Amino acid sequence: MIAYTAGKAAVAAITRALAAEVAPEGILVNAVAPSIIDTPANRAAMPKADHSLWPTPAQIAETIAFLASPGNEVTSGAVVPVYGRA
Repeated sequence: MIAYTAGKAAVAAITRALAAEVAPEGILVNAVAPSIIDTPANRAAMPKADHSLWPTPAQIAETIAFLASPGNEVTSGAVVPVYGRA
């Protein structure tokens, strides 16, 4: 768990630092942090879990598409949680 936790913290720190570094060029930088993703492999690995609570790949993609779209004019340096219906 230490390596996993350190890796997640590093992604958050790099996201904030890079966003600040490239802000003068008008570039927005964000990260997406999903919970357990609703995939066949995860369903098989956790058959007793409530899969309806997990975000689907399409739902995660919608979040990414918005962050990369012209509609996102101000969100930068964020780690956006996509946790599903918890």
